[in-house]
Amino acid sequence: GTLSGGERQMLAIARALVARPQLILLDEPSLGLAPLVVEQIIATVNDLCRKTGLSVLLVEQNAITALGVADQGVLLSLGKVVADRPAKELRADATLRAAYLGY
Repeated sequence: GTLSGGERQMLAIARALVARPQLILLDEPSLGLAPLVVEQIIATVNDLCRKTGLSVLLVEQNAITALGVADQGVLLSLGKVVADRPAKELRADATLRAAYLGY
């Protein structure tokens, strides 16, 4: 059989983890996936981070997903850094949320 999009994402993450890296890059892991699958992938990665000390550089256009799991957030607009703060502060800033994050 063939793998679903979510299964392919999990397989790609598993392949990256075989070498036991200290850092992995996740580039748009939610692209084209159902919200439930995205939640499962993010939960799995969060669990790995807690258990192994793994660091993740997450590139994600879905701000709600990204800021929901990030410790630190960098907000880019037209290639320029608009904000670089703890994700908790970015989530709390109503002006930034309205102007750049759409919520």
